[in-house]
Amino acid sequence: MFQKNIALLFIALFCATITAFAQDQPQVDPGQYILADFNVIGKISYNEQTVKQFTGLEKGQQINVPGEEISNAIKKLWKLGLFNDINFYVTRVQNDSIWLELDINELPKLSDVKIQGVKKGKREGLLKDTQLNKGKIVNENLITTTKNYIENKYKKDGYYNTKVAINTIADSSNTVKMVVNIDRGKKVRVKRIDFVGNKELTSGKLRRAMKNTKVKGWYNPLRIFKSSKYIADKYKEDLNSIVDKYKENGYRDARILSDSVAYNSKTNNVAIKINVEEGRKYYFGDIKYIGNTVYTNQQLNQILGIKKGDVYNGVMLQKRIADPSRPDGFDITNQYQNNGYLFSNINPVEVRTYNDTIDFEIRIVEGPIAYFNNVTVVGNDKTNDHVIYRELRTRPGMKWDKQEVINTVREIGQLGFFDAQAIRPDVKNPDPATGNVDIEWSVVEKGSSQIELQGGYGGGGFIGTLGLSFNNFSARNIFNKEAYRPLPMGDGQRLSLRLQGSTYFQTYSLSFSEPWFGGRKPVQFSTSLSHSKQFLYDFRSRDVNRDRSFTITSLSVGIAKRLSEPDVYLTLSQAVSFQYYALSNYNTGLFTFGNGSARNLAYTVGLSRNNKGDDPIYPTKGAEFSVTAKVTFPYSLFNGVDYGNLQNEEAYKLKDANGRYLNENGERVTDYRLAAVDQSKVDQKKFDWLEYYKIKFKGDSYTKLYDKLVLRTLGEFGFMGAYNSDRGLVPFERFFLGGDGLANYSLDGREVIQLRGYPNQSLSNLDGGTIYNKFSLELRYPITLKAAASIYALTFLDAGASYDTFRNYNPFELKRSAGFGLRVFMPAFGLLGIDFGHGFDPIPGATQKNGWETHFIIGQQF
Repeated sequence: MFQKNIALLFIALFCATITAFAQDQPQVDPGQYILADFNVIGKISYNEQTVKQFTGLEKGQQINVPGEEISNAIKKLWKLGLFNDINFYVTRVQNDSIWLELDINELPKLSDVKIQGVKKGKREGLLKDTQLNKGKIVNENLITTTKNYIENKYKKDGYYNTKVAINTIADSSNTVKMVVNIDRGKKVRVKRIDFVGNKELTSGKLRRAMKNTKVKGWYNPLRIFKSSKYIADKYKEDLNSIVDKYKENGYRDARILSDSVAYNSKTNNVAIKINVEEGRKYYFGDIKYIGNTVYTNQQLNQILGIKKGDVYNGVMLQKRIADPSRPDGFDITNQYQNNGYLFSNINPVEVRTYNDTIDFEIRIVEGPIAYFNNVTVVGNDKTNDHVIYRELRTRPGMKWDKQEVINTVREIGQLGFFDAQAIRPDVKNPDPATGNVDIEWSVVEKGSSQIELQGGYGGGGFIGTLGLSFNNFSARNIFNKEAYRPLPMGDGQRLSLRLQGSTYFQTYSLSFSEPWFGGRKPVQFSTSLSHSKQFLYDFRSRDVNRDRSFTITSLSVGIAKRLSEPDVYLTLSQAVSFQYYALSNYNTGLFTFGNGSARNLAYTVGLSRNNKGDDPIYPTKGAEFSVTAKVTFPYSLFNGVDYGNLQNEEAYKLKDANGRYLNENGERVTDYRLAAVDQSKVDQKKFDWLEYYKIKFKGDSYTKLYDKLVLRTLGEFGFMGAYNSDRGLVPFERFFLGGDGLANYSLDGREVIQLRGYPNQSLSNLDGGTIYNKFSLELRYPITLKAAASIYALTFLDAGASYDTFRNYNPFELKRSAGFGLRVFMPAFGLLGIDFGHGFDPIPGATQKNGWETHFIIGQQF
């Protein structure tokens, strides 16, 4: 084919040369001439001087007529791919000088593209894939490649009869419009799959082994809502899957003798017939290891997990040697690669077959230990290098460890600055002689800052929220004007500002965190400051009384250290927080006193283990477990107050202006023991410094069931207790169960726990619970996991309950719900979602089940 194309090119050049000197031109004798000049005519958008440069001909140059100079000039112009007609003419000959004229026509350029026959949403993708950009040169090759690409694309999707017609319409002097007409036709369906020759494995089992080629029908209910399209490439893969299924069951010699695919144009479906030869069933015999020095035979046997006499399973044997579908799988190859032996080579070899038994030798070439040499990162345009390098577990000089490569993928993905699906470790320059290997980490940046702007009705009034989160902030460049784009970014710090308010409350908060405090170790420093003020609000009249208010000011400082023992997934966190509550004539029933103040100085310590998968938005494996304790100082042990006899203390009896005792009716009494007690003052002293302890546990795990279908299992438990039973539990920091899990405008330090299918905070009493548990199962499936937006659908089962005291605790008396929802994560806005939950039980105080509830999720990950 190559020689034929070369021949045609020379013929074309020869004809062009002949044409150049054969049409109404001056008589030219063959020989050498000096090119006096040449001009350019025709349909072109380039200026004449540019075209002359393309030819390589220069004024004053000696040329042969006919000769290779003009032929080479024509070749150069053809190679540019910009012209469709090229002709040289002689216009004048004088002595040994010659004047030429170049007549060329430029190929038209694309001015517009119109795609017909597909939905609007698909057109943009096709334009991007085919690169039909405005100004592109339109030639036959472009039309042909575009047509073939679109037809093949739809054939891969099951539209085997796709037809594409492309027309070009002249638009102006040298531009054209392109119209692409696509007729996909109907998908080619699989009507039936028949097997011949199978006796040991049923046809149903063999059909199930075909993952991509399926029959749709009433007898296959699992595929009622799934496609049964026929795709030739996928069908070929499924033929190999059939053979693998036999190998999994001991039939090593199984093979496909023949197969046929009969297409019916009337019904647009295919009937498949597969003729198999099963062979005999085999068993494993002796398995010996050759060449192993790093691991003993016993250690390798434990990994292999195959014993003499087991049914032969060729697929399992290969996976126990090396499982490409699981980069972190427990197989022999990974054990070697996790110990530095990148260049190891392990092959199972059949050495003897007798009767129905096969003996194996597993031949191992361990090779030298490999070490990381050059470690680089590419693709980080905004994030500074040190933010990525400090997360790498593949450092120069370290022994090669495949598990650390996988761990690094996870660590980079958990940063949240990069597309987790696009993180790639590229191994380069592996050299067994020196043992060195280079690794290049390729990342793709995604937006890391988020804005929260919302408004809605909650708690009886309109609530507006403005939140800004800069998740890749750089505090050290805050005074560097050149770093503002629009803010200094790239050091991996987090700065968040949030404003929320309505007619009766306002909340202002600021938080900052540095994940590598000091820059040497993964110690996260975090601090936050917030101030909230709420006025008394009458929900019936919607009146706001600004003379009656409740304010809370909070400050917290925390340190979280990533541990290295017993494994790298553990984090120990500690924090000190202080809240100041001030009440001014704020008697609502929520608090036991309406005037006064309370202080909450608490220490929180937590231990968590997080090995969730690479993508923090859509984990597919791993789990997160945490246990935390929040405690205050046990003031009642040291302040000398007798809380059991607090109401009988003299200072808290009601007195008139003259200091005489009064009863509850305001009448004077002579005996102080008959005086009325001001309960609010008693409670004020009881809660001047809050005293309590809280213990919480949370377990959150992810399991991939099939393809990208993920099961999330969640369990939570919380308990709040008091050191002194006479002092009792504080009215703050309680657990409120039910609804979307958003705290909204609550200012009393409550913890809001999500339980869908019920109104917000409806499963706890007005004062909140002191103990709760919650369980959840969630099935998730992604619609798209692209960097611009990650979208997944889910279904869920929730159950949980809140209790007033531990005496009332019953983990089996739960409020149950089920439903479905959708999550959308966009880097600029964070996580958005909606859930539709059905509560199967009545809320406290009701007699009928709650029924359906709609929940909107903003900025929280469930």
